[in-house]
Amino acid sequence: MPTNHPEAAPRLLTAAVAATLGSLIMLAAAPASAASATYPQRPVRLILGTGAGAAPDVTARIYTAKMTELLGQQFVVDNRPGAGGIIGMDVVSRAAPDGHTLVGCSLGQAIRPAMHKKLPYDTVADFTRITLYGAVPNVLVVNPSVPVRSLKEFVAHAKANDGKFRYASSGIGLSPHLTMEYFKTLAGFSILHVPYKVGAQATNDVIAGEVHTQFNNLPSQLTNIKAGRVRPIAVTAMKRQAQLPDVPTFDESGFKGFEVTVWYGICGPAKTQPAVVKRLVDATNKALASKDLLSKYNEHGVEARDWSGEKFDAFYKAEIARWAKVVRTAGIEPE
Repeated sequence: MPTNHPEAAPRLLTAAVAATLGSLIMLAAAPASAASATYPQRPVRLILGTGAGAAPDVTARIYTAKMTELLGQQFVVDNRPGAGGIIGMDVVSRAAPDGHTLVGCSLGQAIRPAMHKKLPYDTVADFTRITLYGAVPNVLVVNPSVPVRSLKEFVAHAKANDGKFRYASSGIGLSPHLTMEYFKTLAGFSILHVPYKVGAQATNDVIAGEVHTQFNNLPSQLTNIKAGRVRPIAVTAMKRQAQLPDVPTFDESGFKGFEVTVWYGICGPAKTQPAVVKRLVDATNKALASKDLLSKYNEHGVEARDWSGEKFDAFYKAEIARWAKVVRTAGIEPE
């Protein structure tokens, strides 16, 4: 029955407004929730700042093939070499945060802030750190004509040939370049840097003897090492690698704590939907636990590393700080 109580109408109006607002909130949330539950809804693009055939590319293709299998949508590797990966990072920083455009955020991207006075994005604030999916060490190699077989001999040779000993790198500011800069400041020798635009050409010139030595990602050098085209001196991991059991680490060769891990992860734009992040992390964990992926990783000298969430975020920020210090110590002026 109708009521004539003076407070009844306001109460009824308030209840109606609350019910309407509640319905609107549920309707607004439903599309995002549904999209997350069915992610991915179309092919996923993983942008890489390196060329096809390089170690990051090989690893990414092994990983994305498994993610395609697990999530039912094609994960496509989109190579965007040049500018040290800045191009790809910029594209993803501006993408929709729905998980369909991702970037291979790696050691190279952690180095970029120290190498450039200004970037078109904020390396931390403009991205969501999702998960790591692999890591490799660098390996120091020499042309077989170089008369050294240990780090001690390498340092002595560099000091005896000051101004003549040359090393190749895949580009200024990339991990092979900065690994050598890091090493030489610790060991106290000087060596001439010969940067290349393409990593494969740098390696070819070391093999040809045009340049004497280089650091490179282990997967990129395994075939050359096994064929005897270059001689390995030491790896930058804290333990010997199964693919090169006779090659010592820097740590055991007298440079305690010397470690350079070239890590591979995926990042999305800032504010990537949490449910999408979780789905990517869960799928990555399954991928990195699968025997077929692990077998392929082992074949290429890649370590499965599934750090995600706060652990990945903290590691990412620590790497930015670490390499900024290396750049300052080496006296490299940012562009």
